[in-house]
Amino acid sequence: MNIHASNMLTYRSYTCPISHFNTSAKTHYLNPNKNRFKTLIPVKSSVLPVKNVWIRKNEIETVDEEEVKLRVEDEEKEGEKVKLKWIEIGTNISDEQKQAISKLPFKMTKRCKALMKQLICFGNNEESDLNQLLTSWVKIMKPQRCDWLAVLKELTNLDHPLLFEVIELALLEESFEANVRDYTKIIDGYAKKGRILDAETAFHAMKTRGFVCDQVTLTTLINMYSKNGNLQRAEETFEDMKLLGLPLDKRAYGSMIMAYVRAGIAGRGENLLIEMESQEIYAGSEVYKALLRAYSTVGDTKGAQRVFDSIQFAGIAPDERLCALLMNAYAISGDCTGVRTVFENMRSAGLKPSDKCIALILSSYKKENKLNMALDLLIGLEKEGIMVGQEASDVLAKWFRKLGVVGEVELVLREYTEQEDKQKTPAF
Repeated sequence: MNIHASNMLTYRSYTCPISHFNTSAKTHYLNPNKNRFKTLIPVKSSVLPVKNVWIRKNEIETVDEEEVKLRVEDEEKEGEKVKLKWIEIGTNISDEQKQAISKLPFKMTKRCKALMKQLICFGNNEESDLNQLLTSWVKIMKPQRCDWLAVLKELTNLDHPLLFEVIELALLEESFEANVRDYTKIIDGYAKKGRILDAETAFHAMKTRGFVCDQVTLTTLINMYSKNGNLQRAEETFEDMKLLGLPLDKRAYGSMIMAYVRAGIAGRGENLLIEMESQEIYAGSEVYKALLRAYSTVGDTKGAQRVFDSIQFAGIAPDERLCALLMNAYAISGDCTGVRTVFENMRSAGLKPSDKCIALILSSYKKENKLNMALDLLIGLEKEGIMVGQEASDVLAKWFRKLGVVGEVELVLREYTEQEDKQKTPAF
């Protein structure tokens, strides 16, 4: 068939495909048999979804229309871009919220302040969605890690109820650049709130997302289980650290020792203390004090003395509180000589005795009925300007009542009260 040149259609080459949703775009060709235009409609290709394929309208009837419809809808959903809009908070907020907003740091960036305002007023709208709010903030304002940290710091200062929810969502955002220490902090935060299950969930999420648990994270877990009274889980975590070949420092050892102390097994805690010292690792003073108190409360003088000696071996100078714990161990066991020996050593070291120490030494004198020695002690303390406190005064009062010298008791108490009042009166 011969076709006249005027009936030929010249096609333009497009540098980019026509938009998928531009249904008004049409291409026409001239039918040589009929003097009319026939419309071509655009449809999406199932092979190359980025480009457009053109077919004649009468040819689409040979394809399953329902199948084409479903395929197009699926592709549109895959390529759909969520349109996010940042809506500023209105004026209908409480005075408390206004005050909290006014106290935001002056140097805080605008993008951080914008989010903080939304979080402070979060919940005013019943349809509030925290996930959608943070997604909008990320997409629209493009925050960096420093912005996230500034927001979390302010939420922490405010003790905001959404703090942990924001942290959990932030950990999933690429812009937050999460690391293992971020997970350690949220685990520790949950532990301090007593939310053990949430802390364990965060720990498992950390491992699922490919972060390797380290010494700090596992030590945090041991400390959490220790305070929660779960000795078994604390021991399991401690053994995991050993199996993983992670270094055990004084914090890891200290957390495990505290777990044994809280469980009433001071002996096993002391064994760990000895293991530490063999590696020239020394616990903090609070660990020694806790172990010493554990022995002191049950009157175990040998255990208390061993720990007290370990304290000095570790280079920690004993104070009046540690001396009082050692004296208490001897007092409970009924060893008055030991009480006096510790008291004399403390005085020789130049330590000022606390009211607890004075009460313990007076109790030992009372038990042995050594009134003269008690009076000599009181006179010596008075010369040094050391006041007898409430606990020591109670010991004297009971002792004097037992001796039947009630008048002297009243005099002692009256003088004590007058001296206390003079010390509390401000000098002009």
